[in-house]
Amino acid sequence: MSDVKLFPVKNKTPSQIQITAEQILREARQRQREDLQICRPPKLKIADATELGDYLLRKRKEFEDLIRRVPWNKSVWVKYAKWEESHKDFARARSVWERAIDVDYKDHTLWCRYADFEMRNKSINPARNVWDRAVELLPRVDQLWYKYIHMEEMLGNVCGARHIFRRWMRWVPDQEGWLSYVNFELRYNEVERAREIFERFVDCHPKASSWIRFAKFEMKNRDIARARNCYDRAVSKLSDDKDAEELFLAYAEFEDMCNETERARRIYKLALDRIPKERAEELFNKYVAFEKQYGDREGIEDAILGKRRVQYEDEVKKNPYNYDAWFDYIRLLEEQERGTGGDNKKIIEDVYNRAVANIPPAQEKRYWKRYIHLWINYVLFAELDVQNVDHTRYVYKSCLKIIPHEKFSFAKIWLMAAQFEIRQLNIDKARRILGSAIGMAPKDKIFNKYIEIELQLGNIDRCRKLYEKYIEWSPENCYAWSKFVEMERSLGEIGRARALFELAVGLPALDMPELLWKSYIDFEISESEYERTRALYERLLNLSKHLKVWISYAKFEASAPPMLESDYQQKIKCLERARAVFERALSYFVTCSPQLKEERAMLLEEWFNMEASFGELGDVELVRVKLPKKLKRRRLHAAGYEEYIDYLYPEETRTTNIKILEAAYNWKKLKCTSGDD
Repeated sequence: MSDVKLFPVKNKTPSQIQITAEQILREARQRQREDLQICRPPKLKIADATELGDYLLRKRKEFEDLIRRVPWNKSVWVKYAKWEESHKDFARARSVWERAIDVDYKDHTLWCRYADFEMRNKSINPARNVWDRAVELLPRVDQLWYKYIHMEEMLGNVCGARHIFRRWMRWVPDQEGWLSYVNFELRYNEVERAREIFERFVDCHPKASSWIRFAKFEMKNRDIARARNCYDRAVSKLSDDKDAEELFLAYAEFEDMCNETERARRIYKLALDRIPKERAEELFNKYVAFEKQYGDREGIEDAILGKRRVQYEDEVKKNPYNYDAWFDYIRLLEEQERGTGGDNKKIIEDVYNRAVANIPPAQEKRYWKRYIHLWINYVLFAELDVQNVDHTRYVYKSCLKIIPHEKFSFAKIWLMAAQFEIRQLNIDKARRILGSAIGMAPKDKIFNKYIEIELQLGNIDRCRKLYEKYIEWSPENCYAWSKFVEMERSLGEIGRARALFELAVGLPALDMPELLWKSYIDFEISESEYERTRALYERLLNLSKHLKVWISYAKFEASAPPMLESDYQQKIKCLERARAVFERALSYFVTCSPQLKEERAMLLEEWFNMEASFGELGDVELVRVKLPKKLKRRRLHAAGYEEYIDYLYPEETRTTNIKILEAAYNWKKLKCTSGDD
């Protein structure tokens, strides 16, 4: 044991100061910079020509090596050439520039730097040679032309600059190049030359902006006739161009500046006729502003509404079944009628007739809805604006005649026609219209409105006949039965109302039977017929043992007092009857519908609340022992497991305990038997 060497255990706990790779690299970079600052190379002192030659040779060798490695790097060539230039060796510098251009002659920056080198050293002809070669090789680079021209202009060689411009124009540059040429001539007051250049310019670039610049040039020279001639020529050539709006606007503004108001107005109208409406928004706004400034009220209105009217005419001609366009068109005319106070009723009526003449081709109601609203607006216009009763009646008849009532109908138009006749105090005509509606196309709205009118007139017998027809037409309509009973109750006819309820609940098919039964029960309760109400509940339970029926029955018993007894006895009776209903309901859910555990739990909760509402008379413990326990369980679902709430009732708990005891007894018995063996 003495020969065994004991080594100390290394401390492996993490250090308090952690060092990252980024920190190591940053410190190395900082130290490298410090070393470079401390260890700068010594300044080179050249004593004689030999040392200078050695230095130049060494430096050129460095540049040449660098160029061989990265010939594509333009900055190396530039530094090399500038270094040679700094030592006044222009031939070598020029050689470096030539070699750089041989590597990439398409780089125009090299040409610019090369020419700048020649110009810095006052080598004008070499600079011209460089620019000539550059513009021959790269004629589409505008910067080369601009710099070449600028050099000649700075030297005072105007003819040379003009010659360069002519060479450039043969390559058909963009608009800025032509305008630079024009400005060059104008700087030397060569107006005629500038005009000739503009003529070539608009031939080369036949655009609206080019003609507008030409015209403004003539305006600047105060030659209105020539400017107008420019606009006239432009309009004759570019009236159908996509930029024609800009040209027309400029032309109209020019005439406005010349105080030619009528000319400007004609130009605006010509533009509105030529340019498509979807591209003339700005033109239209300018025209309206122009008319507001120079025109009268009628002219302003015509300017605003006239073009919109033309636009709507185009739309309805393209698609006469576009009823939204007809609506907008008619609304425009009606607004004009109300705003100006003019007599445009004949025009509006004509547009209405044209609109309603476009009957939908398909006899399906969805295609007729917007169309019928055209008729509705038409009859309102005829009655309220035109105030022609006979014409309004004719419009109503025409509309009702067009609708295919055997397939579908519109209750609104029937009712509007009847109400129109009532406003004219023609009750018989209104009755005939509504009777025709019931005979041809009966609807709930028509029955209800007809009955409402007869009730307001006090014709009860007619109302009863209408309700009979209503129920005969739709016997499953619980709403109709309820309204019929409501009318009889309001008249004090309790026997009739009860008979109607009996007829209704005896029908086999109803759309909302629960609503009718509830109304019947509420009716008997309001009449204090508690025995009848109990009988109704029993009949309803024979039809449906829904949870809500049991709860409603129990609540009724809890609130229905027997007659001629004290308050204490009343409460006892009510409690006993309600408790009996709850016990029947609980027995039903336990024996007949054990799977409805949640409904059973809700029933017990209502029972518990009822017992608690009776205070000392109620027996809360009676219900508490029956209440279930809520358990959160999981079951397999198509998408996985889902959680749900289950209810465990007391009898289920006892059954589970009995099963456990039986299993334990059988296990013990089996064990004893095996021990005896």
